Amino acid sequence: MPRGKASDEQQDPGTLTPASAPETPVDTGEPEPGQGGAAATGKKKKSFGRELLTIVVAAAVLTLLVKAFIIQVYRIPSASMENTLQVGDRVLVNKVVYHFRGIARGDVVVFSGQDSWGPDAPPPSSDPVVRIFDDVLSGIGLQNNQTYYIKRVIGLPGDHVACCTDGKVTVNGVPLTEDSYLFPGNPPSATKFNEVVPPGHIWVMGDHRSDSDDSRFHPGDPGGGAVPENEVVGRAFVIIWPPSQLRDLPIPSTFQQAALHAGAAAAAAPVAGVAGVTGVVGAPVLLRRRRRRRRRRRRRAERR
Repeated sequence: MPRGKASDEQQDPGTLTPASAPETPVDTGEPEPGQGGAAATGKKKKSFGRELLTIVVAAAVLTLLVKAFIIQVYRIPSASMENTLQVGDRVLVNKVVYHFRGIARGDVVVFSGQDSWGPDAPPPSSDPVVRIFDDVLSGIGLQNNQTYYIKRVIGLPGDHVACCTDGKVTVNGVPLTEDSYLFPGNPPSATKFNEVVPPGHIWVMGDHRSDSDDSRFHPGDPGGGAVPENEVVGRAFVIIWPPSQLRDLPIPSTFQQAALHAGAAAAAAPVAGVAGVTGVVGAPVLLRRRRRRRRRRRRRAERR
């Protein structure tokens, strides 16, 4: 879990310098020099204590906000993503990246099993007070009843994913060269599949294909094994622990193939073709309408 860091900024503790004794012995209402020093010391301690408490509380609140809405640390519990991720690794997950761009093939993502692989979270409490309390704790990341998974995105909505052609996984007919991230000795898939990813879903697989329970093995679940995009928490982008594993998690080059993106565009070609034909056929009609409008405007201008 992420730990907030208190600010290193030195702040003025707000202490006062004791005043010097007056030359004429009058009653000023001030304590004797020795007593004033003790009082000032007490004020210093109280001021420091209040500032320290303020810093600690602010750091805790900031940590909770960052964890809930921006970045969160996740621990890898299984071997399904080896050798990319080892058991016990800690990864940083960016929760806001998909507010600025779509999910990409090759991304390593964390997602909830809600409405797909399960187990689904229990229903909310019937007690409104308990339900509000649970919602607040869940919102700041202190409580969660969902199960989370981490896998690599292979297919996006509408993609045709299959295995195997010449021993390789294909996306829209384009073979993937996965040697750079697959567990050594693993085939791309020992299980055959041939699926079109449903709208609003993604097809995910682990890098340790022989030890990964992924989209291939959930055909009976909602989505046919694919995961809802709205259940994706974020993208794992860097390993932060242990130090020996410290590195980023870039998208493998095989997902940058121009043919792969062209294939995705071609999947929508029939619709685009129909739209193009409709545009060509309808163009003369639109031109006539525009001419009529121009004539009407000219006539109105002449009458004026």
